[in-house]
Amino acid sequence: MTTKKPARPRNTSGPSRPSQPRADTLPTREQLLAALAEQSDIKGKRDLAKVFGIRGDMRRPFKAMLAELEGDGIITRTRKALRRTAALPHVTVLDIPADSDPDDMHAYPAQWNDEEGEKPRVTVLSGRDARVVPAPGDRILARIDAGEDDVPHYTAKAMKILDKPRRGQIGIVRMDDDGARLIPVDRKQKEMRIPLGDLLDASEGDLVEVDVKLSGRLMIPRAKVTKVIGNPMSEGAVSLIAIHNLEIPYNFPASVIREAEEAKEANLKGREDWRDLPLITIDPFDAKDHDDAVYAQPDDDLANPGGHVVYVAIADVAAYVRPGTALDREAYLRGNSVYFPDRVVPMLPERISNELCSLKEGEPRAALAVRMVIGADGKKRSHSFHRILMRSAAKLSYQQAQAAMDGQADDKTGPLLDPILRPLYAAYDAMAAARDARGPLELDLPERKIVLDDKGMVQDIRIPERLVAHRLIEEMMIAANVAAAETLEAKRSPLLYRVHDEPSSEKLQALRDFLGSLDIAIKKSDSVRASDFNGILRQARKAGNVEQVSEMVLRSQAQAVYDNENLGHFGLNLDRYAHFTSPIRRYADLIVHRALVAALGLGDDGLSENEGLRLSGIAQHISATERRAMMAERETADRLLAQFLAAQIGAKFDGRISGVTRSGLFVRLLETGADGFIPASTLGQDFYRYTEDQQAMIGDRTGEKFALGDRVTVRLLEAAPVAGALRFELLSEGARGNPSSVRRNQKRPPKSYGPKGRTKR
Repeated sequence: MTTKKPARPRNTSGPSRPSQPRADTLPTREQLLAALAEQSDIKGKRDLAKVFGIRGDMRRPFKAMLAELEGDGIITRTRKALRRTAALPHVTVLDIPADSDPDDMHAYPAQWNDEEGEKPRVTVLSGRDARVVPAPGDRILARIDAGEDDVPHYTAKAMKILDKPRRGQIGIVRMDDDGARLIPVDRKQKEMRIPLGDLLDASEGDLVEVDVKLSGRLMIPRAKVTKVIGNPMSEGAVSLIAIHNLEIPYNFPASVIREAEEAKEANLKGREDWRDLPLITIDPFDAKDHDDAVYAQPDDDLANPGGHVVYVAIADVAAYVRPGTALDREAYLRGNSVYFPDRVVPMLPERISNELCSLKEGEPRAALAVRMVIGADGKKRSHSFHRILMRSAAKLSYQQAQAAMDGQADDKTGPLLDPILRPLYAAYDAMAAARDARGPLELDLPERKIVLDDKGMVQDIRIPERLVAHRLIEEMMIAANVAAAETLEAKRSPLLYRVHDEPSSEKLQALRDFLGSLDIAIKKSDSVRASDFNGILRQARKAGNVEQVSEMVLRSQAQAVYDNENLGHFGLNLDRYAHFTSPIRRYADLIVHRALVAALGLGDDGLSENEGLRLSGIAQHISATERRAMMAERETADRLLAQFLAAQIGAKFDGRISGVTRSGLFVRLLETGADGFIPASTLGQDFYRYTEDQQAMIGDRTGEKFALGDRVTVRLLEAAPVAGALRFELLSEGARGNPSSVRRNQKRPPKSYGPKGRTKR
């Protein structure tokens, strides 16, 4: 008979042991977390090790397990204490890193208290039927699932893609007798003092990022420099302000440069040899990259009398920028190239855009080409896509090509006139007839080009001449884009469309009201076509107010965007349209190239299944980067023009009213295209009310009217180059008519006239 040993008394002086694993095994992750949750007296690794009897050879794997939990954001260390990390809410905002693998995407909470330890890593799920499909670099509102186990494994499904907030305030440092002040880039913000001790190493004219602090009993805002970005004036790059204000990536990471430098020139492997076909490039005279080439010839098919065969070859960027690479992630992040008067921020490094994917004269280059058979009526009868190796026969500028066709050929274009240029123009003539019959929107507003000197300052502002050569290239690119969309639809391939929706009913009604004030009619139906707007513009030309009407027609249009669902292209009057012709500078075109490669079996570098699932998110992202680029280009032009005009304070200019609001008039100068503002309180000798349906300010007493599109004379009163803002004084009188009917239904404020008889408000 054995005697039972008495039970060992429980040690109550330290942490108790939970249900124990065997002495020779490690605790599970769930057991570790349960101990941390249940026993508040566990302070650190040593206490936790005592709880589970960790000793000897078990110490190393035990520490590794704790490190893994900490790395996953599940436990955190505060000084020397260990505890479970705070759980994520069921719905939260997440940031997906730009370098996240699209096939295994992860994200982190956008807001996180560092005292909670490392941010938890969240796996982002996006199934085939997901309504919102995010991509690397996006900020999303997501629904969070922590799983059913004791150890949370966070997964997220995107509910909405959000705009990212801008970085801290930026501005230009100006030194004065009292120290320094900040001139904000945002024209809505006010100047602030910068204490000399808070300048870092910033000096006069530097662009800086600042924190804003309130000081003193009056809580006066003061700026503290946190980062010196550079000096736009000394660098001759005013665009630097917009680049940083809008957070446009402009320096390529080393990994991206390395991939670009390691890329090899393409060869004939897997390609058709088109090197003997005399494709030519026609571009602006100062173009540094050439991503499209064209050629045309009469069709010798007896079934197509008077027809043409048109070839469009586009640089094969997909051969060099493959999904999942550093080059691809950076191209996606940028979305597109951004073109400023003083620089270009390219989507791809120069090794790709200006070398391997530039269709240089006489150099063999990889391309994706479309061969289109055009009837005598200009309509496309058939087309086919080919992956080729080509050699450009000539590099021409628009002006060179047009001069040759106008009888002024030079040594280069003379030999090209009959074999290449005349057949190209003949094919275009047919295609132009088909375009006119189709009836796209004919809103031809002039675009000004800012020419800079060698110091980066404005030397001249020009309106480039619109040549037939420009229209020829445009029409052939449009035809190639349509062919790409048709092919991918026929193959039932995922596709990024370029869509331009019909005008909304609200915008159409606003246009009707405005046109009614000019006695121009538009049909009452909400179902309108581009040809209806063309009819309105023809009436306006006859009436002599085409500028006014063009501005309002432009405002009535929807914004063109990218989408994985087809809405058609209203402006071009096309049922389907995709961007195929500029993969060097637009990520959308690269996606279309990959889709064609995959759909037609042209290589192993086509669109991946994962990319196809993410097209909705990709479309939203690149539409946003396109809007960002347009805003940056416009802001930079405004700053350059304000700087150019700053020396002409007090000068008179002719302009046209380009916008009417309750607060005043926007005026665009005819010569330079610069935009400025006239406050409503400075208008004439009356009280002026905004009349929306007429897009006008109308005087209560006199009926004097200043309307959208009116030509006016103004005096420049103020120029703010950093903000890109101009303020004018109106010198012209408005048209006289009946006093505003608006005042009958509104209380009129008391009159008060200033020194020059102007009503103060």
